[in-house]
Amino acid sequence: MTATTIPPTTAKVVEGSDGLLLEIDGQIVPNYDATLKPFEEGEVLTGIVVRIDNDEVLVDVGYKSEGVIPNNELSIRKSVDPNDEVSLGDEVDALVLTKEDQDGRLIVSKKRARFEKAWRRIEAAAESGEPVIGSVIEVVKGGLIVDLGIRGFLPASLVDIRRVPNLDEYKDTKIECKVIELNRSRNNVVLSRRAVLEEERKEQRQEILDRLQPGLVVEGQISNIVDFGAFVDLNGIDGLIHISELSWSHVNHPSELLNIGDTVAVKVLDIDRDRQRISLGLKQTQEDPWQRIVDTYTVGDELDGKVTKVVTFGAFVEILDGVEGLVHISELAQHHVENPREVVAPDDPVKVRILEIDSERRRLSLSVKRVDEDGEGVGEEFEATAGDLDDVPELGLSEDIFARGEE
Repeated sequence: MTATTIPPTTAKVVEGSDGLLLEIDGQIVPNYDATLKPFEEGEVLTGIVVRIDNDEVLVDVGYKSEGVIPNNELSIRKSVDPNDEVSLGDEVDALVLTKEDQDGRLIVSKKRARFEKAWRRIEAAAESGEPVIGSVIEVVKGGLIVDLGIRGFLPASLVDIRRVPNLDEYKDTKIECKVIELNRSRNNVVLSRRAVLEEERKEQRQEILDRLQPGLVVEGQISNIVDFGAFVDLNGIDGLIHISELSWSHVNHPSELLNIGDTVAVKVLDIDRDRQRISLGLKQTQEDPWQRIVDTYTVGDELDGKVTKVVTFGAFVEILDGVEGLVHISELAQHHVENPREVVAPDDPVKVRILEIDSERRRLSLSVKRVDEDGEGVGEEFEATAGDLDDVPELGLSEDIFARGEE
C-alpha cells in the first residue's frame, strides 16, 4: 500500500489588505492573528468590561481571549465588591500580569495599571509642587490612608493647620494634598493637606492684614492657649491676646477664662504688618471696673472688701471684681503694726474707707483703721503716708509687681 502525501497548506497575505486577509489554497480568508494586539507582560492595555462575576471581571482587550481581573487586582481598597468598582461597558486600563496562566488565561490588573499611571502623575506633582486629590479610605494609627491610585499616607499632624481631635470625620471624603515625600522602591508616598491650607491662607492673611486697623473690634475663635496668652483665629490669621490683656483683674492662666474653640470679640491693639503679627485685647471689649470706681465712689466712702495679698508694706484689698486698693501698713489698725500678717491674711473680709482715688495712675488707697471715723480731713491726714505708694504700680498687676515685696 502506497502512502498518500498531503501537500502543505500555503498561505500568503492578500496584497492591499494591510495583512488582514490571507489567501490559502486559492481561498481568501480573514487573518485573525493580525487582528490581535501585540503586547508584553507589564504593558498597560485598554479594554471594555464584558462580564462581572463575584470573584473576577472579564475585559475585552482585543486578544484571542478576554483578560481576567481577579478581585484582589481590582482596587487598592480591601474586600471590594466588583460591582462597586466597574460596570458593564466601562472602559478600563489593565496591566498585563501574565499572558497565559496554567489554565491558558490572560491575567490582568486594574489596580496596577492605575498604580503605574498614578506614580507618573504623583511624581510630576511632587516635582512641580502641584496638589493631588484623593479619597480617604482608611483611618489608621497616626493618620489617614488616601487613595491616589496608590496608597498615600497623610500624618495626623499634617491633616489641618490645627490639631484634629477626630480623624474619622475625614473618612470617605475627597481631600487635596501636596506630596512631601516619595519613594518608589518602597511604594511610599507621604502627603500634607496642611501645606495646601497654609498656601491658601497666605493670600487670606494679607487681605485680613490690609483690612484690620488698630481700634477695630472683631470676632474670632480661640485656636490655642499658652501660658502667656491665647491665640485667636481671625478667619485665616492668628492674633495674640497677651495674658495681661485678658481681663481687668489678675489672671493666673488664660485657661481660667477661655477654652479652645470659644468665639470671642476682641479689640485690635497693634499690627506689625512686616512680621504679620496682631496684638489683641479681650478686656478692652468689656466694662472697665476702674471706671465704675471713678463714677460711683468718692473719698470717704466705706465699703466691704476682701484681702487678696499681704505684702511687707500693707495689704491689697479687692473692693470690686478687677479692682484692688492698697491698705498701707500704717492704715491697718489703730495700734502700731510691725508686720501686716499680724492683723490680716489673704481672703479675710474687711471693711475699708477710701482715702484717695488716683484716676490717672489707676491707684486706690484704702484704710481699715479709719472705718466709722468722721470723713472730714481724710485726704489731709493721709498725705503723710501717700509718699509710701510712689513705687506702687497700676492695679491689676499686683501679683507680679509686688512679688518682690513679699516676706
